[in-house]
Amino acid sequence: MTDELDLVGELGSAQPLRPEAYRQARAVLRAAMADPGTMRLPGTIAAEGTSMETDSTTETTTTRGRGSGPAPRRRRKIGIAGRFGIGAGVAAAGAVVALALNLSATGSAVADKDAPAAGGPATVEGSGERAPLLILAGNIKTMTASTGNAWLVKATQVNGTTTKQVVYTLYTDGHEIYTGNSVPDIRRAITRHQDQMKDGGYAPLLEAAVAAADSSPADGRTRMLKAAKDPLVGLDPAAQQAEWDRQQAAAQVIIRQKGGSAAPKPYSPQAVEQHFDNAVWTYSTEALSAGDGNTQVRVGVLRLLSTISAVSVTDSTIGGKATLTITAGPEVFGGQGSEVLTVDAETGMLVKDVSTVPGLPEASTTYESSRVTTADL
Repeated sequence: MTDELDLVGELGSAQPLRPEAYRQARAVLRAAMADPGTMRLPGTIAAEGTSMETDSTTETTTTRGRGSGPAPRRRRKIGIAGRFGIGAGVAAAGAVVALALNLSATGSAVADKDAPAAGGPATVEGSGERAPLLILAGNIKTMTASTGNAWLVKATQVNGTTTKQVVYTLYTDGHEIYTGNSVPDIRRAITRHQDQMKDGGYAPLLEAAVAAADSSPADGRTRMLKAAKDPLVGLDPAAQQAEWDRQQAAAQVIIRQKGGSAAPKPYSPQAVEQHFDNAVWTYSTEALSAGDGNTQVRVGVLRLLSTISAVSVTDSTIGGKATLTITAGPEVFGGQGSEVLTVDAETGMLVKDVSTVPGLPEASTTYESSRVTTADL
């Protein structure tokens, strides 16, 4: 069975993936299976020609692009900016559609009808069971920094029972981000001034998350969608429908080229709202994974997730530590799969991320976070 790793197996060097890349790949699969017409690959946020550290022995300079919409792209190897060029993004889009059709042929049908609307228009006050997200956001916003001057996060990525990789990321209190396969990689990146907050393609999403920390949930939601260059945000209904129909038509061309068939998904306000919910979840959690060590990013993301009516929040415990479990069920993904984030109930730092896609092994990333002093690494 093809899995999300195969989407980019032929598109670049065999480099480790940042944790958010796994989330993005699986979100692509869910979106493609649920609705090939609105499946988009991020491709235009980052400037082309980004150069950054890749591992302890090599450096690479490649171009990449990010497109808009609810589904994210997948990239090969280290780095917040990723490694995809526009051409690779198109190839990956075709691969995703092909995978969706393959899953359809083996019993996981591609949805061709609107899934139930996720509560209609977004509820943006964080009421009910999502209130803990706003409470935690308020608590960590006023939290005094602990000792040290940076967060060091070790992320262990597992698909099924196979450990795919371990990635280290250093988030300094000055909002620099350094990443590598090991702590020596981090030290090398610091020496070479390879700050991925400056060089990486996630900066617009991180900036939107920071802005969401001090804006209303509704305004924060709109800003994140704009940062992701979502093609539908800010349009009046007539323009939205025209863009929606254009995307559906373009998807039909790819689907036919791949030898498959899937009915276009009709436009409706409910379908657009579901599209926005999917996009807010995808890009907000992407920002959280990329900027976990930034307090304002965590605050903003928690507030953004509170706007998704299909998200649920429960108290939990991992390793004796109080946590919050944030669940985005199938309603967020067009009826296909789910994603569960667990965050520290005091700091909001990521603890675990579990993603399910029909027909694929469960994927999870476990995060170990500690305060460090950069000079002592």
